[in-house]
Amino acid sequence: MEAKRITTRNSVTKNMPQKVLIVEDEYLIALDMEAALEDAGFISAGIASTREEVRAKVRQNRPDIALVDLHLADGLTGHLIGEELGKLGARVVFVTANPSLVAQGVPHALGVIEKPADEDSLLDVVRWASEASMHTQTSQLPPRFQRFA
Repeated sequence: MEAKRITTRNSVTKNMPQKVLIVEDEYLIALDMEAALEDAGFISAGIASTREEVRAKVRQNRPDIALVDLHLADGLTGHLIGEELGKLGARVVFVTANPSLVAQGVPHALGVIEKPADEDSLLDVVRWASEASMHTQTSQLPPRFQRFA
């Protein structure tokens, strides 16, 4: 059975799956996220737990979407990573137990969802991000997602 493909409205082809980078230092959580995303038809652009690992992954495979935790193996670097990825064109969503740390927003990022996030909530946010741009809102915001202004 073929997995359902999730795409942006501006994709070259309607069946082009989005590449999602997972930036998370808790490996089992990252693996669960990756499995859920792949089951939903997204492509994993990899898992990274530090700023350097993110840079290496981006050189190999530029993501369309990035799910970024704030506290990583190299410290509180998630907000910096998110901004860097956003500047490169990735749609960045923070996935963190500390959403108050980014409550004022992060340049070039879409917003935040609080951990723990169940699989359905996470997939709703990624689907929304796959359709969203920084300047337009193509659908209703997913529950539990806080969009930056």
